Amino acid sequence: MRVLCVFPAAMPFSNSRPPACLALVALVLALGLHLSLSSQAGARRPLPVDRASGLKEKTLILLDVSTKNPVRTVNENFLSLQLDPSIIHDGWLDFLSSKRLVTLARGLSPAFLRFGGKRTDFLQFQNLRNPAKSRGGPGPDYYLKNYEDDIVRSDVALDKQKGCKIAQHPDIMLELQREKAAQMHLVLLKEQFSNTYSNLILTEPNNYRTMHGRAVNGSQLGKDYIQLKSLLQPIRIYSRASLYGPNIGRPRKNVIALLDGFMKVAGSTVDAVTWQHCYIDGRVVKVMDFLKTRLLDTLSDQIRKIQKVVNTYTPGKKIWLEGVVTTSAGGTNNLSDSYAAGFLWLNTLGMLANQGIDVVIRHSFFDHGYNHLVDQNFNPLPDYWLSLLYKRLIGPKVLAVHVAGLQRKPRPGRVIRDKLRIYAHCTNHQNHNYVRGSITLFIINLHRSRKKIKLAGTLRDKLVHQYLLQPYGQEGLKSKSVQLNGQPLVMVDDGTLPELKPRPLRAGRTLVIPPVTMGFYVVKNVNALACRYR
Repeated sequence: MRVLCVFPAAMPFSNSRPPACLALVALVLALGLHLSLSSQAGARRPLPVDRASGLKEKTLILLDVSTKNPVRTVNENFLSLQLDPSIIHDGWLDFLSSKRLVTLARGLSPAFLRFGGKRTDFLQFQNLRNPAKSRGGPGPDYYLKNYEDDIVRSDVALDKQKGCKIAQHPDIMLELQREKAAQMHLVLLKEQFSNTYSNLILTEPNNYRTMHGRAVNGSQLGKDYIQLKSLLQPIRIYSRASLYGPNIGRPRKNVIALLDGFMKVAGSTVDAVTWQHCYIDGRVVKVMDFLKTRLLDTLSDQIRKIQKVVNTYTPGKKIWLEGVVTTSAGGTNNLSDSYAAGFLWLNTLGMLANQGIDVVIRHSFFDHGYNHLVDQNFNPLPDYWLSLLYKRLIGPKVLAVHVAGLQRKPRPGRVIRDKLRIYAHCTNHQNHNYVRGSITLFIINLHRSRKKIKLAGTLRDKLVHQYLLQPYGQEGLKSKSVQLNGQPLVMVDDGTLPELKPRPLRAGRTLVIPPVTMGFYVVKNVNALACRYR
């Protein structure tokens, strides 16, 4: 990243004077200094000069955006959602009857709604209508109750509210849940896959040996996807269904080998290649962990590994991050569901879009551990409000950002990681508060000091709307409540989300980003060529 520091201009001087003249000037200055010191013998202490703080106050970051062509265009449903199968075990009635939850889901539309997770490995399908419900404990022996009615009715409920739509997608067996006729094909499908998969929906096939005592290699998995596709073709409603996979875990060496074998056999069969990501796995978590740039950058390395394999066999194939969480094992209370976790989430959205990932599915929308967007009482958490702002303001077209500011000199063996992260998109064309051609920036400041950004080039002297998201309450970064431009965000009622009011900034004003905060900035009326057309 190129850098530019703006400091006060030094006084000009001339070296054209003769040496004699310079000597005379030096003599007069020395004499004046001697007399001044003599007259102030009692005040010999020099005035303190804080050069470091002065440097920070004078440093300005210049920001411009390329507006001619987008560097990427992601899916309209880029930010999508996941429901964990544990809600099946606990029942769907609260989900279907809650006007509040449907309102929250509608706020994040359009989106895919994925039903899946590790618990799906223990869901057993029965070809029965309305089997008696059982409230048995969790484990591999419970059944998917009211399979046809519950999932279909939830799909219809969301569709009627113009909310999220079910992504027609398997982990290894597609969601054959819409018609009674599909139930018979599901039974057939169970039998054909029973020898390898034990009647289970497969999530993270790289962990299959650990969880179930059986291993599946990439080639076999690819052949089964091809067979699954052939089974779906005769069914009218699924003849054009999309197929996604293999939904691998973190791309370590053995996982990359599995993906390589899968892509070699079934790369052309799937509509998108999928994998999952967990930032913090099995370690004690502290609030400062969410501010570590090294942790934020782990995702970028994984993206490159996945893209390398995919592009080897099917260049240009869409890639989905089908399940992302901050911490494993359901998350950490008062951390994974706090304002601090938002730094990982917003950086994930920016990084994935910038590197060409088509869709990211957030695990989970509600009712699973502490990684969710909505808690068990249907109250929106900080990541929900962050996602809502993203949906309202960010369009699918990604723009290149050009920054000039303070940079440290690289040292051998040392990676410079940015604590100030800036992403740019065309403003969402469905937001009628802004005309086409506007640009939205979203900025993450992980520094402990505020940062000043001056818009330059095509963004110079444009009106800006600020949406600054900060923690609300005494808990600071651990807060589960947030404020937008100083006003706390709460639902008006069960059927109404609050108005997201911007703070207008006058044209040409420097953007001041407070320490350890996140914000969105809509630059109005840029008339960016990349953003004028869909």
